[in-house]
Amino acid sequence: MSKSLFDEFTKTSSAAWKQKIQVDLKGADYNDTLLWKTNEGIIVKPFYTIEDRTHHQIKTSEKGFNICQSIFVDDEKIANSLALNALNKGANSILFNANKTFNYVTLLKNIDCRSTILYFNFSFLNDDFQIEVSKYFNSENIYFQTDIIGNLAETGNWFKNLKSDYKKLENIVKQTNNCISVSLDLYQNSGANITQQLAYTLAHANEYLNYFGGDVSKKIYFIFSVAGNYFFEIAKIRAFRSLWSSLLEEYKIKNQQAHIFTKPSLRNKTLYDYNVNMLRTTTECMSAILGSSNTISNVSYDAIYHKSNEFGERIARNQLLILQQETGFNNPQKYAEGSYYIESTTQQLTEKSLDIFKSIEKGGGFLKQLKSGIIQKKIKENDAKEKEDLIHKEMILLGTNFHLNKDDEMHQNLELYPFLKQRNIKTLITPIMRNRISEFIERERLKAENV
Repeated sequence: MSKSLFDEFTKTSSAAWKQKIQVDLKGADYNDTLLWKTNEGIIVKPFYTIEDRTHHQIKTSEKGFNICQSIFVDDEKIANSLALNALNKGANSILFNANKTFNYVTLLKNIDCRSTILYFNFSFLNDDFQIEVSKYFNSENIYFQTDIIGNLAETGNWFKNLKSDYKKLENIVKQTNNCISVSLDLYQNSGANITQQLAYTLAHANEYLNYFGGDVSKKIYFIFSVAGNYFFEIAKIRAFRSLWSSLLEEYKIKNQQAHIFTKPSLRNKTLYDYNVNMLRTTTECMSAILGSSNTISNVSYDAIYHKSNEFGERIARNQLLILQQETGFNNPQKYAEGSYYIESTTQQLTEKSLDIFKSIEKGGGFLKQLKSGIIQKKIKENDAKEKEDLIHKEMILLGTNFHLNKDDEMHQNLELYPFLKQRNIKTLITPIMRNRISEFIERERLKAENV
């Protein structure tokens, strides 16, 4: 055939579509009826056409995503057993969380560090230990979630002090690879909107680039969390890849992609009607996949109130396995290309985030604005706006503010404290506090159960 089948059809412009819609609305206002504005200031339209395409090429990972199992290291032998079991059941990556040094030889016994991607998240800063672990295994597949600025933002304090923390980080950077992480996850789980998340993460990373120089970029990777706005979360990850590439070009660095580790947000997870959390994490993992995350670690449906358990972890891992192996998502990093809606949203998020980033840099940089409380203030404002939306049902959480099961009781099922813990310690700056959006509703329901 010399002609395309679609050549037989007359092309319809967006103006013609809008005119037809206005006729069908029978006098109702098009803007008031069909357009809506997000917290990011983006106008979402009822339809998108080829006129909305940006044709902006975003460099994504060449391989499909890794399935990661998160494991807390208390007893090295138990953690090793859990890791081997997860690898045998379909995971190909492990995240080890630890709050003290450990015997890494015992922990990684029988684990192939050449084929398994390993992440280490330490709640402490010990440069000698981190270098020791890195040198012992000598693998490009090992990543360390070391982020002294992120620790300051979340706890309000340096690990020790500014000078000591940077000195230790300098030692780590000199002798290890994949050694700095930057957490968008913190800003998302604390209530920042998507453009804020992107801008703060970019400005946060830029502090390290300013201090160490552009070459450190190859040692930086990113921790993302994704929430329930399906298409926007796809666009968020894609937008960040574009923003990171643009920033690196300012440092004369080209063709270097961001490594993105993603997990579902805890912010929209609920205590009541908790099985809905499985639906939430499924769509969120899909957003992470289609957004082109390198590695994804799912969270179990009961993570906010139960201790880690085999059933919840198995279900969470199997969600990813089903998406990867039974839905055609084994190499999906290009699937979002060509979607008018996603491409338009990606471009708008990129532009609005870049405006915020430039404002931060003009104001002295991320650290300065963090110390002055400007970043915290902006996040709190959006956090309050989202909670107002929840109260007025502008935002829906099934089982929490919509279709409540009044017979659902949770007070006897709590193994973990599910709410934000108040800390009475002296801090250098106001910490950015992670919190779930439904906590204030759940507190009242728990009180009512005990009456």
